[in-house]
Order: sequence, then C-alpha cells, then structure tokens
Amino acid sequence: MATASPPQSLEEINTEQQQERQEQQELVNSLETIVLTIFLSIIIIMTVFGNLLVMVALCKDRHLRKKKTNYFIVSLAFADLLVALVVMPFAAIELTTGQWRYGEIFCLVRTSLDVLLTTASILHLCCIALDRYYAICCQPLVYRHKMTPLRVAVMLSGCWLIPTFISFLPIMQSWNAIGIEDIIEERRALSGGSNDTSCVFLVNRPYALICSAVAFYVPLALMILAYQRIYVTAMSHVRQIETLQRAGSAPVAGALPVIAVRPSTSSDPLEHCRFRTTAGSSSSSEQTPATNSRMRIETKAAKTLAVIMGCFCLCWAPFFITNIVDPFIHYSVPWQLWTAWLWLGYINSGLNPFLYAFLNRAFRRAFLVILCCGDERYTRQGSCSYGQTHRVCSAASVNGTSMALRLSFLPNRSYSDNGRTILANEQESQDSLGPL
Repeated sequence: MATASPPQSLEEINTEQQQERQEQQELVNSLETIVLTIFLSIIIIMTVFGNLLVMVALCKDRHLRKKKTNYFIVSLAFADLLVALVVMPFAAIELTTGQWRYGEIFCLVRTSLDVLLTTASILHLCCIALDRYYAICCQPLVYRHKMTPLRVAVMLSGCWLIPTFISFLPIMQSWNAIGIEDIIEERRALSGGSNDTSCVFLVNRPYALICSAVAFYVPLALMILAYQRIYVTAMSHVRQIETLQRAGSAPVAGALPVIAVRPSTSSDPLEHCRFRTTAGSSSSSEQTPATNSRMRIETKAAKTLAVIMGCFCLCWAPFFITNIVDPFIHYSVPWQLWTAWLWLGYINSGLNPFLYAFLNRAFRRAFLVILCCGDERYTRQGSCSYGQTHRVCSAASVNGTSMALRLSFLPNRSYSDNGRTILANEQESQDSLGPL
C-alpha cells in the first residue's frame, strides 16, 4: 500500500519559489546579455568595415588622393577605426560582463585612448567644416592660399596632438581626480573593492570644463559658424543667378548650365569642369519656374546641413552636457545613463563614413570598384557625366565633398555665349551627399 508523501512545509515552498525566480532572472539576464552582445558587435563591425573601406579607397584611387578634403576624411576614418578596434571592444566587454579584468594601469591607458581618439574624431569634423567654408565662401585663389599642403598637414597634426593634452597627460598624472579621491574610492568599493574589478573614471570640475570645451563646444561653435556661412553664401549665389535669369543675361532655370567634362590631372578640383550652355535651351516648354528651382535648392541644402550637424549633435551633445553637469550635482548621474550617452558617441564613429565618404560620388565609385573586384563599369572617369560627355551638374561640391546645391555662383570668370558675356562659377562635379 502506497504511502502519501509528507506535505511540504511553508519554508520549503518559499525556497522552491525563490529558486524558480532566480532561474527565471538568470535566463532573462542571459538573454539580455546575448542581445546586448549582438547589438554592440554589429556596431563595432559596421564601424570597422566602413572606415576601413574609406582608407582602402583612398589608397587605391589616385583621383581621390588629389583632393585636399579627402585627406581629412581618411584621417577621420583612421581615428574612427581606432575607436572601433581599441576602445569599443573593451567597453563592450566591461558592459556585458560587469567587470574590468585588465588592471589599473590598462584602465588608465584605455581611458586615455578613449578621450584621445574620440576628441581627434571630433576635431577632424571641425577641420572638414573649415575646409568647406574656405572653398565655398572664398575666392578660388584665396582657397588655394589658405589650404596649402603644409597647412593641411598642420591641421591634421593638430587634430592628433591637441587631444593628447587632455587625455594621456592629465589622466596618467591623475589630474582629473584631484579633489575627488574619496568619491572615486567610494565608487570602487561599491563596484567590487579595487580597480582590478572595475574601471572607475570620474573627473573634477576644472577637467570637465576644459576637456568638454576643447573636445566638443569649441569645435561645435566653429562648425555651426562655418556651415551657417556656407548656407548663406550658397543662397546668395542662387539669388544672383535668379537675377541674371530674369534680366535675360543668363540661361533660364529650365536650361541650367551644362558641364563639359574633360580629362585633367590637376589637383585643383575647380579645373575639372567648365560651364557651357545647352543648345536650344530657350524653348519655353522646357523652362522650369525659377522660384520652384530655388525652393528645391534651398530645401536640399538645408537638409544636407541639418543631417551633418544633426547627427553630430545628437550623438555627442548628451554626453558632453552630462559631463559638465555631473560634477556640479555630486556625481549623481546613473552609470546606465553614462553608458548610453557614451555608446551614442561611439556610434558617431560609425556614421561618419556614411556622412563624409559613402555619400560622396567619387568615394562611392571607388567603393564599387573595391567591392566588385575592379569591375570596369565603375572605373570610368568623369563623375559629372551622364551618357556621353556632359550632364547638368546637380550639385556644387567642395573638393570632393559637396554641399547638395544646384548651383554655386562666383563671378571670377566670364564666358562668351553668342556675343554676350555670362558670369559663371566653375564648380566641381560630384554630388557627395546626393538627394536627401
């Protein structure tokens, strides 16, 4: 005769329920870790692939090497590549495991590299904006005088040397920890008791203000001023062309100047294309209202500048605002928020190749050649041509990285058209950002 099992006590029931809850929590934590690992891995892989492709394209395509702006772009890609290879993996390991297993010295080295490379990336973006400003808002001779190879080299050197003074020098000397040693020790104790199991990095008020100003706020101000002047200048050019069109001294809006493409080995992109008018362009049935054309130009230019500045501010502004605020509120910002803002800044290193290279027509052609193993369809010269030898130029570009504008007017040369002189600007032939 079977004996009935003794009834479980209340204590045993509670123990089983606790074990079940622990198992469920462990399962949820494991799933969260797996999803987080996959997400961070995708970010790292895409950042490495995009920036590496930019560097390979410049090495393989001699036409890209002729343009000054492309050296800023490839140096930017190198900085972002190092962010993905040196900084992101250790940050991902620490985030997914919750521990730092590489010791105190390497913690300082990793933090210094983080500050150095991310600041270098931001300074490169500032240099690209200044290069575009001189190319669009100044006369061509002024641009050649401003952007000499020596000056480009000095600017690139500054992008790498300036971050050193706010990264390795103060961090390795622990200047950032002066006055907050007790807070750092308390954080270490809460994290595990020593810096061998946690990599705690807090900054005092002077370091937070100086570092944030050098790494973000000053470059941001320069970028805003540069792009604002670029937009104003471009719209002024459009209005001048519209005035000439109404006066009958220039082709109507429906018959835009046509670029005659000719082979050139000049390193100056302003020498690659020349304007000429299309025969039979006076047909009224083919004319487009000037106001509609101008509206499209202004809308496209505004969207282009908004994307460039919007992505930069969206990625880095939350981190640097928090970086300044945190020391003044007794370091009460949760570490989860810090981590989210930091990885949002890292994502900017993955977006830069798309904003400054992938949307550049010359780079896109080089990418296709690389990815398609040198397919001859993508090796043709003349990025301004459709079909035969000319096309309507759809954008005014700046040294291979154009602003999405339909026309850019600089009255520094004159061209004759049936006995009449038409003032027109020479412009590059690449629409780097394409339709947005």
